[in-house]
Amino acid sequence: MTQCGDTRRQGRVIALLIAGVGLFWIGATALGGALDWSQRIRALFDLAALAGFGLALWMIYGLWRDSRKDKD
Repeated sequence: MTQCGDTRRQGRVIALLIAGVGLFWIGATALGGALDWSQRIRALFDLAALAGFGLALWMIYGLWRDSRKDKD
């Protein structure tokens, strides 16, 4: 696979990760409100979503760093 194709694949994976974490967060928030979960449980899901978004940002940084390395 070419380097450009690999970069595109990584970009798609990151996009799917962001979309999945967003849907998970929306679902957990809605379910928590419907089932009257405690604030502690809701905060746990919020932290899990925050970790997922942080992972996505780290992956974006790695993708950007790899693309800059290829230009040299």
